[in-house]
Amino acid sequence: MTDRPKIIVLDDDPTGSQTVHSCLLLMEWDINTLRLGLKDEAPIFFILTNTRALPADQAAAVTREVCHNLKEAIAAENISEFLIVSRSDSTLRGHYPIETDVIAQELGGFDAHFLTPAFFEGGRITRNSTHYLLIDGQETPVHETEFAKDSVFGYSTSYLPDYVQEKTQGRIQANQVERFLIDDIHNGTKDRLMKLSGNACCAVDAEKQADFDRFADDLLAAAADGKRFLFRSAASLLTSLAKLSPQPVAPENMADYERTKKPGVFLVGSHVQKSTQQLEELLKEEGVAPIEVDVKQLRDDRTQKTNIRDHCLTQVRHAFDAGKTPVIFTSREELQFADIQQRLAFGTEVSSLLMQIVRGLSSDISFLISKGGITSNDVLSHGLDLRSARLLGQILPGCSMVITSENHTQFPKLPVVLFPGNVGDAQGLVTVYRRLNKGH
Repeated sequence: MTDRPKIIVLDDDPTGSQTVHSCLLLMEWDINTLRLGLKDEAPIFFILTNTRALPADQAAAVTREVCHNLKEAIAAENISEFLIVSRSDSTLRGHYPIETDVIAQELGGFDAHFLTPAFFEGGRITRNSTHYLLIDGQETPVHETEFAKDSVFGYSTSYLPDYVQEKTQGRIQANQVERFLIDDIHNGTKDRLMKLSGNACCAVDAEKQADFDRFADDLLAAAADGKRFLFRSAASLLTSLAKLSPQPVAPENMADYERTKKPGVFLVGSHVQKSTQQLEELLKEEGVAPIEVDVKQLRDDRTQKTNIRDHCLTQVRHAFDAGKTPVIFTSREELQFADIQQRLAFGTEVSSLLMQIVRGLSSDISFLISKGGITSNDVLSHGLDLRSARLLGQILPGCSMVITSENHTQFPKLPVVLFPGNVGDAQGLVTVYRRLNKGH
């Protein structure tokens, strides 16, 4: 254990660990499991709450339960210094300010909370308090992207002070948001950080990792002098706060973790445009077998779930017998629903079907690649029924690989890739396939 504060990340899907390595991901949050994370040698650990997949009231309830248990676990382990991060999507989708409000109520006394959505591995930067996404080399304000039109988490502005005012419904006015610009960060911010109080809302610029490195130094110095900070952050800031050495196995050598010579399996749930593009490229590869799961059939007749599962698993077995890697993917058509609740409920139903398929896979698969944040969370929590997993590192920038324990009942020491929906170039899935299929 270092003398730096323990970094505790409440991750609203399981992809927030996409810039660090060698730490624990916790799929449960009872007090004893949380104590595992607090005792672990790594300076950071993640609690996978999956709240982005939940309605607002359930997201608040889960966050409250985690914080309540954390308070007891922190006391039991006698942890005096810690930082709390509410990790969320770098395109500004998620339950803000609901989650940070609950964390502040339960673990309160914060001097400030910081919005730090920049995520360099995914092409997201913040300049002059405006958040941009790099699309084909062009800096595009995120409110002009598909993500701003999300039917659950949509928003109308990329300027973070206005975003805060919109999301808090005016409780925090745009002119009340403290803006930390690039020049401020380069000139040093510790004195300013020391003056923050009353859970002030702060928006932070960053265009490259060195910006966050500089800012993190000042944050950690202020925390050491007694300031208490909360973060609503994407993954890149975590790299700067944790200060880890390079990961043990290089991305191109991740096949070193191979457990069998049999094929692996892809599971593609994400529907964002980038995922579909990557899927199309993957299906051009020799040695893969496309297996489509028709979710429209499930929407129209829920009693078909068992039939759809059995049909899919039969196709998987045929692919395996032919020595091919099954690529299981949900149909790409965007289905329409009467309201948000129905959409979320159907998403849960689809995920339940996919997890039944995971549990039906042969125990000697070589690897499992899960595409999509919520899909990946459910793979870990329900498909593999994990309490915790050890993060190995990144197989692509922003794309993590974990390994199950050696005593897992069905899939011991299984490498699992957690591939966010909106990460990677068009060849992203192909690159991961080739890296893990090396030697087959």
